[in-house]
Amino acid sequence: MLKSSKGITLVALVITIIVLLILAGVTLSILFSTGILDNAQHAVNLYNEKATQEMDDTNNKLNDIIYHYLENYHATNA
Repeated sequence: MLKSSKGITLVALVITIIVLLILAGVTLSILFSTGILDNAQHAVNLYNEKATQEMDDTNNKLNDIIYHYLENYHATNA
């Protein structure tokens, strides 16, 4: 009498895990050897620098608008 096989065997599971680990190792070695992570960090730093500069510029413009408004307000109500 033949046994009906249901599910996966332990050997198939181990082989699948080994293949996935090999693929992960290859992927990580490519990421580190090509400098992609360094380039990504550099891009993040540039983005943060530009965002800070834009926020400062916007803040300065708003301060100028408020200053001129208050200056005109005090000149007309003096």
